[in-house]
Amino acid sequence: MKLPKLSLGGAQLGGQYGSLSLADATRLVRTAIDRGVNLIDTSPYYGVTQSETVIGQALAGVPRDRFLLATKCGRYDLADFDFSPARITRSIDESLARLGLDYVDIFQLHDIEFTALPRILEESLPALEKIKQSGKARAIGVTGLPLKIFETVLPRYPLDTIISYAHYTLFDTTLTRILPLTQPRGIQVLNASPVALGMLSPHGPQPWHPAPASLKEFVARVVAKWQAQGVSLAKLSLQHSLAQPAIASTITGVASLAELDNALAALADPLDPELLAAVRADFAPVLDTTWPQGLAENN
Repeated sequence: MKLPKLSLGGAQLGGQYGSLSLADATRLVRTAIDRGVNLIDTSPYYGVTQSETVIGQALAGVPRDRFLLATKCGRYDLADFDFSPARITRSIDESLARLGLDYVDIFQLHDIEFTALPRILEESLPALEKIKQSGKARAIGVTGLPLKIFETVLPRYPLDTIISYAHYTLFDTTLTRILPLTQPRGIQVLNASPVALGMLSPHGPQPWHPAPASLKEFVARVVAKWQAQGVSLAKLSLQHSLAQPAIASTITGVASLAELDNALAALADPLDPELLAAVRADFAPVLDTTWPQGLAENN
């Protein structure tokens, strides 16, 4: 499956970063597809099914061969997780109904760090494999934040894709740690949130951002310094991810046509290696700093 270097994240379309009208969402989705950003990644968790519903309405009438659609299962709300085979089997049908599709291109277990990984390997992934064999999904994968989950699962189960997030940014490039596990197996790596869930954007992260306050404050100071010099660290971080050949696609959320233009500019403009080095030097005290998520045993 050939993925675009730049993909559209569906969390924005679920209202997780602010409201977006259906008309604006439809215009955004269709313009993105027209301009080559033709993989849309969503989940029933985003907006508690709102993202999938909005995307389904936005895609109505768009020829199926013009876009790729990835969605997820297993996580349905902030603390609502169910990775059982029965729930996964229901989940694909529910997602297809909301999306108005006969199949998805990628079907993924969402944030597996919140459950015991032996059960993921023994029960959840075989259920995903059956869905792939049924034709309701072309590819299967897992997603999550802690890299340990991939180091545990990838050697033990054949997957097509993985998504991690906030692990290939200007201050954290630890995503490269798992490349020796993905590349020999032909697993496509997708990097989500190259702006670290908003930390590298000029407006900063949402109040729910899970990073420690000390990290958010440090990053905010560096962002402000470079913004005063006319440099967008959000754009630079996106360019940084797009320039990594081992990353099959970088998923970024945009909430307007202007933000889509900015993302496409990052794709078109050459990366300035001297600027990147200078910015990375400013982040030296916090390089490769992350935060825990899910069960302690999975971090």
